[in-house]
Amino acid sequence: MLLGMLALAASFAHTAARAGEVQTIYTSPHHERIDAFSQDDGLVSWFSPGIGSGCNAVWVWELGSVKQQLPAQGSKFHNVTCTWQVPPSSPVGLAVASNNGSPELLWTLHESASHAVKFDYVLGATVANPNERRFEQVAHTMNGAGLWLGGLAGSGGTLVYSVVEVQYKDQVACLSTPNEPGACDFEVSGGGVYRVVGRKQPAAVHGAPPAVEVAASGSDVAYVAASSASADGRPYPSANAPVEIRDVDNGALVASVSPGGTPLAIAVSGSVLALLTRKDAGLSLGWYDVRTGHQSGSVTVPAQAAPELSASESAIVFRVGRSIRAIDLSTKHVRKLAKAASAPIGLSIAGKRVAWAENVGGRGRIRAVDLS
Repeated sequence: MLLGMLALAASFAHTAARAGEVQTIYTSPHHERIDAFSQDDGLVSWFSPGIGSGCNAVWVWELGSVKQQLPAQGSKFHNVTCTWQVPPSSPVGLAVASNNGSPELLWTLHESASHAVKFDYVLGATVANPNERRFEQVAHTMNGAGLWLGGLAGSGGTLVYSVVEVQYKDQVACLSTPNEPGACDFEVSGGGVYRVVGRKQPAAVHGAPPAVEVAASGSDVAYVAASSASADGRPYPSANAPVEIRDVDNGALVASVSPGGTPLAIAVSGSVLALLTRKDAGLSLGWYDVRTGHQSGSVTVPAQAAPELSASESAIVFRVGRSIRAIDLSTKHVRKLAKAASAPIGLSIAGKRVAWAENVGGRGRIRAVDLS
């Protein structure tokens, strides 16, 4: 198995240099799908549900080495991940940070069952200590009041996630006259962006408000603040709300961007902040200087573009259905890179490597294409 994995990694290293050619770098065992995918530098990571009585597993693979399963199998009956029932309609969240050769992972498990209270678990492990660590249990009632999980992101030495607290504007009015218009309206009442370091208790990023989207790069964390809540309690951003970037270490405000519409997705990498924004004229994908907040360019994208982005210093990747596309930031040229066999999972870019997971015929696989 070791020789096989090393051969596979060597094959990827050799073939990735052929720009524009899509490579399959991993195929799962039969009947094992992939529910989440993430990458950072030379790492790829994915979540696979257990087959039969087997544990669900998070896999981390440093290309050129051997893949490792998390959480540690020895803790089968002492963790949430192993026996969690993963419904197909409730995807798992996953983020990986290379952390100077000491990989750390963060993942979320969502409960979609019709219970009185709905839970999201924020969990993690490291390659150095593969035992599961439960960082937070986020819960809200079926009517929407309580805590909602926002997003999660990882890059370099930074892992972050966000939580939004939603409460009734006037709980007494809702209890006494629930059928009156506006009596049971919600408002965002708390929450924040939290950083995970190793197995320590998560720490709030100073100055960061409750957020529905987060992105990370180095010591920078970008977020889309939650400003309102829908009738079912789900938090969302308001139109024209600024997107901020803060230093994850001290909370210092690095830059603030006014997108001129409702931000749907964000990504950050080095000096580039990417925003997918809904405007009156349609969807716009813009990029900004992380240090100044000044816009460097923008393009119009199809209305069917998925609300997910990934960025490098030279390109932004996004998808329209199964079509995977990239924007060259120096020329503003948009080109099609590939068409996935099924809905791409965790589409992202690390350096020049664009990668994603897909499920075909009951098996998951990871595919990649090189931009250089």
